[in-house]
Amino acid sequence: MKKSMILCTGMCIALAFTGCKSKESAYRQAYEKAQAAEAAAEAATAVENQPVVTPLQERPITENKVVDNMDNVSVRQENLTVVSGSGLRSFSVVVGSFSVKANAEGLQKLLINAGYNAQIAYNSDRNMYRVIASTFDNKYDAVQSREQLRGKYPDAWLLFNQ
Repeated sequence: MKKSMILCTGMCIALAFTGCKSKESAYRQAYEKAQAAEAAAEAATAVENQPVVTPLQERPITENKVVDNMDNVSVRQENLTVVSGSGLRSFSVVVGSFSVKANAEGLQKLLINAGYNAQIAYNSDRNMYRVIASTFDNKYDAVQSREQLRGKYPDAWLLFNQ
């Protein structure tokens, strides 16, 4: 009788465990649901990370006007005495500054050979000889000349003669 009771108890336990067995389809459904949620999260992240672009509006070229504002160009102001040259106007383009007059004369000769009306002016406050490549009455022409000279003389600057 003990044997049959043990055998019966063992069978009941075995039936109980087999009845609680999870089905493979339940695992598959949970896996597919998790994959769908992950794909939705990735799609939402991709939409959030896209840059916002403003639509372009086409305009005719005639509406775009380029205006050069010469007021923003820096100009130095110094009291100078002309040492060599025909005289300075209001705005000048300085391409070299030297404490030795002979060095200033050498650069002046190079500029004259290149076709410029080069001059030398002396600043007694700083004890410097300024080599001036060109001189103008208005700032606009002086700025244009300085921009052309900056190809060969990158440190060219504008001077306002007081």
